[in-house]
Amino acid sequence: MAQAGMDRGPAVEKDPTTLLEDVEQTPTKTSYDVDYESEFTEKEQRTIIHRIDRRLVVTVGVLYCISLMDRTNLSAAAVAGMNAELMLTLPFPAGSTVSRYSVVTLVFFTTYIVFQPPSTVLIRKLGPRVHLSVITTAWGAVMIGMGFVKDWESLAGLRVILGILEAGFFPSCVYLLSTWYTRYDIGKRYSVFYMLGSLASACAGILAYGLMQLGGHGGLTGWRWIFVIEGALTCALGIGAYFALVDFPDRAHKSWKFLTQREANFIIARVDRDRGDAKPQPFSAGKFFRAALDVKIWGYAMIFLNTTTVTYALAYFLPIILNQKMKFSVGASQCLVAPPYALAAIVMYATGWAGDRYKMRGPIIIFNMVLCLIGLPIMGFHKKASVQYFGVFLTTAGANSNIPAAMSYQANNIRGQWKRAFCSATLVGFGGIGGIAGGLVFRAQDAPDYRPGIYACIACCLLSILIVGLLTLQFGRANAKAERGEVELEYNDLIVSFAESDSTSKAPTVASTPTAKAMTKQERSKNPNHGPYATVLVEKARFGKEAEEKNMSIDWGREQSAKRTFDIDWKKLEEPKYMEDKEVKEKKEKKEK
Repeated sequence: MAQAGMDRGPAVEKDPTTLLEDVEQTPTKTSYDVDYESEFTEKEQRTIIHRIDRRLVVTVGVLYCISLMDRTNLSAAAVAGMNAELMLTLPFPAGSTVSRYSVVTLVFFTTYIVFQPPSTVLIRKLGPRVHLSVITTAWGAVMIGMGFVKDWESLAGLRVILGILEAGFFPSCVYLLSTWYTRYDIGKRYSVFYMLGSLASACAGILAYGLMQLGGHGGLTGWRWIFVIEGALTCALGIGAYFALVDFPDRAHKSWKFLTQREANFIIARVDRDRGDAKPQPFSAGKFFRAALDVKIWGYAMIFLNTTTVTYALAYFLPIILNQKMKFSVGASQCLVAPPYALAAIVMYATGWAGDRYKMRGPIIIFNMVLCLIGLPIMGFHKKASVQYFGVFLTTAGANSNIPAAMSYQANNIRGQWKRAFCSATLVGFGGIGGIAGGLVFRAQDAPDYRPGIYACIACCLLSILIVGLLTLQFGRANAKAERGEVELEYNDLIVSFAESDSTSKAPTVASTPTAKAMTKQERSKNPNHGPYATVLVEKARFGKEAEEKNMSIDWGREQSAKRTFDIDWKKLEEPKYMEDKEVKEKKEKKEK
């Protein structure tokens, strides 16, 4: 700041071609974060972060591994005899083009979509250990029940219940991970999280083939053993998760054998320095749903929908396509699912690393979609089965790598924990809609070529590229306005509007929203909520007597304006007497004396 005796911190240079989403904040340090970060050497800091990786990322990754296995083992059971025993190939209703198998596949997503928004609120209220371990154990029990159904209606009913329980898992994990890491640490973590799921998909076919061999034991056919054994494994992992999972950063010191209070404070300061939302405000339904007014959230959701349409189509129908289109045996079809997902795991980690290393998100999504656009025509139109299988590799790698890429894209451009929670729920909810679409892409009447399904997947990839391009243009325009000081960009839901730089600032807030509230310099100068004196009040309220004695100043420019959270009485600060200009206040005091 240049006024009222306050010194302005150095501005961060930003290449004119750099998009708003790709800017890394390097803020001026204050006593708030220096005290915590200076307590640990760089080596100790890395040790703390790696401890979080092992305890948090690996635990939720393993749970997601079993979740994805449970969600997609339907296709393995289908070719293992379930379709024939429950007559799932018959149309429903009679005379329609929709099979019973498609109905069983799709009913899962009706509840999966509806129950996602409440789940991101529940995980904050109940805590990750209780919330995630309970729903995991419960859906494991449902999976066991699926191994004993006598008709397709019972199977469909259990899939509805499974959707309710699994609805709370994925968005909660996306939200939980985003609260622990900075914006350019999260890409690799999302990739590892989803990579474990891809490895599950790779192993699921082989595991299913092995479990099929149990057919006849205990009076159960092979496909039933798939559900029973995998359900029991899920229950065991759910119980273990109660002891292994950790809480949110602000409650991390309470987790069993995890971080000390000092280490937790270091993580909170680190996240606050990056984006200023380590601690949430009390829940407000209005604030939670107000995020729906931000159009970019729906852009991210559409990208995720397009991506999951392709990934679910592959998950549900790849063994069937390998069997019917490429003429592999049932056993070979189960096992040949594994190699493409193994490649997908490598590609998603490589792209996650590149995105964090070079601070880019949009180009990664486009790259993955291009892989799909190369693989889909090869998979669908080439005459030779071995070449078609090569197309499966490219399509599977590109589509699955885009899941963590899309999650990182939204995580980088959203501030505020409740807005982040809403965005996670919306993103994954649209992913559920993609699951419905994916269940309808490869129709039985299109066998064995499934060309309409191939065309639909190609259209989804092209639409994702278009949306990324439009968001990129919007970010570019927002950056240009910010550089000219013509617009005040997004601040998070933890910070009031006067936590801005003064009207003469040449370095406005770097955030990333195309729906930011426009306010010219002249308008800002007339608004008492944006004056330097208001900022002094905030600083004093946060830092107490020390700030008053040292006249401590925070750089509310590009690096800092969306950075801090404050435990203060906002209503008191909004009273007119606190909003008076500093000079007016001094004159009044002089007059009184």
